[in-house]
Amino acid sequence: MNSTQDARPATGEPQPVFMYGHLSTFLGVPRLADLDASKADLVVQGIPFDLGTQGRPGTRYGPTAIRTTSVHLAWEETRWPWEFKLFDELTVEDAGDVAFTTGMPGRMVDEVMRRTGSILAAGKRVMSFGGDHYVTLPLLRAHHEHHGTLSLLHFDAHTDTDPGEDYDHGTMFHHAVKEGLIDPSRSVQVGIRTDYERKDYPFTVLDADWVVNHGPRKAAERIKEVLGGHAVYMTFDIDCLDPSCAPGTGTPVVGGPSTNAVLQTVRDLIDLDIVGLDLVEVSPPYDTADITALAGASICLEFLYVLAERKRQGLLR
Repeated sequence: MNSTQDARPATGEPQPVFMYGHLSTFLGVPRLADLDASKADLVVQGIPFDLGTQGRPGTRYGPTAIRTTSVHLAWEETRWPWEFKLFDELTVEDAGDVAFTTGMPGRMVDEVMRRTGSILAAGKRVMSFGGDHYVTLPLLRAHHEHHGTLSLLHFDAHTDTDPGEDYDHGTMFHHAVKEGLIDPSRSVQVGIRTDYERKDYPFTVLDADWVVNHGPRKAAERIKEVLGGHAVYMTFDIDCLDPSCAPGTGTPVVGGPSTNAVLQTVRDLIDLDIVGLDLVEVSPPYDTADITALAGASICLEFLYVLAERKRQGLLR
């Protein structure tokens, strides 16, 4: 039973919902105890890593902040504007954080690939909380091994395609293309508003001005035009949002879309086969009133509803 739902003891009297005492899993879902016995459609995991940052550190605390702040979403059994209870349709369990030795990024990479691969091999989807954006590279490697070459749906203020060294959160998608993990010709980057090498650039870019001026529905339509019919990995850097909506991040860039606009876009992606998701770069030391963590948790909840609706329609493979 979801820890946020009412329970009735033998007396028949309602038992108070214990919400704010301790919420150690996302939305209060059950902890994953035995992968082989699990009936989950999707498994949540955290990756508390921030050694790849170039700006402000602190994203190692992101997974805990997202889980803790999700208490504000967990009480609402049916999330507006959906018309069904999420956990009536989708089974979700939380595996906790990936364990690795802090200060040893190579260990993080190996363990993320090992653990994510085992969850995918068990027939489940994985939703990961970062951590800085570098964690997406080992996640893509694990998903590529299971699904083959992927399309990438990338929400961000930055393209993260710089050629550079390992363990750098600005280089992952340069390496992902070189390794054949993703096909840039059928990948989309959304919300970009920092400079990049535009000549012969292989990705479809919906820059921040285009997204803001055309609106959420047009953004979703264009995304589906490029990605439709392909296995999609979605990665969401919280700095895609304007800093007024997400101040708690390492490299904030003004001029981005609002949280509501992004939620509308994500809500309209039911037609896409999104096989995995991560949300990264929530940095609690720079957050205010949990605004950024709540935005991240809300985007992830919206994705769970999209997945649940795909299951309701028989589209989940």
